[in-house]
Amino acid sequence: MQTNTIMVQGTTSDAGKSALVTALCRYYRRRGVAVVPFKPQNMALNSAVTVDGGEIGRAQAVQAAACGLQPHTDMNPVLLKPNSDKTAQVIVHGKALRNLSAERYHHYKKQAKGAVLESYRRLLAHYEKVIVEGAGSPAEINLREGDIANMGFAEVADCPVILIADIDRGGVFAHIVGTLELLSPSERKRVVGFVINRFRGDIALLQPGLDWLEQKTGKPVLAVLPYLPDLFLEAEDSLAGKLQSKQGEDLFNIIVPVLPRISNHTDFDPLLLHEGLSVGFHKQPPQGGADLVILPGSKSVRDDLDWLRQNGWDVFINRHLRYGGKVLGVCGGYQMLGKKIHDPLGVEGEPGSSDGLGLLDIATTLMQEKQLQRSEGFFHGDGSAVSGYEIHMGTTIGGDTARPVLCLQGRNDGARSGDDLVMGTYLHGLFDLPTASQAILAWAGCRRHNAIDLDALREQGINHITDALEQYFDFSRLEVMITRVTEAGEAGRRVAAFQPEQLLDEVKGEI
Repeated sequence: MQTNTIMVQGTTSDAGKSALVTALCRYYRRRGVAVVPFKPQNMALNSAVTVDGGEIGRAQAVQAAACGLQPHTDMNPVLLKPNSDKTAQVIVHGKALRNLSAERYHHYKKQAKGAVLESYRRLLAHYEKVIVEGAGSPAEINLREGDIANMGFAEVADCPVILIADIDRGGVFAHIVGTLELLSPSERKRVVGFVINRFRGDIALLQPGLDWLEQKTGKPVLAVLPYLPDLFLEAEDSLAGKLQSKQGEDLFNIIVPVLPRISNHTDFDPLLLHEGLSVGFHKQPPQGGADLVILPGSKSVRDDLDWLRQNGWDVFINRHLRYGGKVLGVCGGYQMLGKKIHDPLGVEGEPGSSDGLGLLDIATTLMQEKQLQRSEGFFHGDGSAVSGYEIHMGTTIGGDTARPVLCLQGRNDGARSGDDLVMGTYLHGLFDLPTASQAILAWAGCRRHNAIDLDALREQGINHITDALEQYFDFSRLEVMITRVTEAGEAGRRVAAFQPEQLLDEVKGEI
């Protein structure tokens, strides 16, 4: 068994895989181990731009930070970005290849597997420890054939697996035992233990269940990790924790429409954590007003633009502007603010053109080649430093680009309306630097100056969960289990190697 690789799989989505991998990465880094994260296949609309100019899942960028590394495309060689209920953009080694249906991607998996193993081998050659994150659940029996995300990868890599489950959801023992039951015998053997996540209460009341679980499965509970209410780690994809906004009459009110294909909503994490702001994520236009409306990024801009109109957001935004409110568009949201969006090549769906909201004098043409880059510069409003990344497939032109929002790497980006009520930019991470966040909020009319330093908060979150891991995780038991499974596997292979029937079949095959 590959003992310098550990894989974390979950009984469900959002069980805590990303957080546990992040903590394990920082744990080994603290001990001087050259450690790297790896996710063979990811499906997420939150992504990051890598040091080698590619695109990977946002969670792997956070895990890279936990290792003290710059994110690299080998950390997530296959990324799927859904652009409808049935299709997704397939990104391999950081580059967008094509849009595929689920059925067509199933046939493409053999090629994707080659890319996964190529990246994995490169990481093995350069790092002492590889911490692998699975995707969703290994018990999705309809996805087992050709699997490269969970046990399919673990079997090929021959690595041990830790199974994590979220007790806060309820049914944690059923999740664990049920998952094991749906695995093949060889897959079940490589599970070396369990982690129970987000526990709150008296551990003594849980102990009988832990004892039963270990007796039932013959595998140890390696950790019961506590619920950490103040933990901040950027989300892989879920918006669940962001749908409740703060209440208060003196708060600056920001509204973000929850587009069906909303992407990179982590852009707004610094705003959610800002004490003076109330940030509401809404599927329907709210009854009250707002100070600022932000149109977020989208993986399917024209379809999401249709959705905005169907749900009355265009009416809400126009009324908001009549009352003197401000509107900001980021990436896809910026494109929606213009007069036209052209997709002649069918990059995001059926070829054609759509009328934009007409709030900026710009037009966008979607192109086949995705623009990916990290960018630094300044806000034209007051010269404040900005830093972030660009992920888009459009080229935008028009009269309002003569009033740019940012200067990035010596070139202008974005556009402002003549009345200065509307502006848009392609830069993700616009609010990450406190200076930039304060400048943009000041433009919108917010005068509070306690913006969040996202980099410092991310580092604090990584250390917070790693401290909990060091306190509650039984690493000595993990090593014993890995050794035991490894020895059992080697013994089994030795026995299998001397089966007379197998040897006879091999000889016949050669003859």
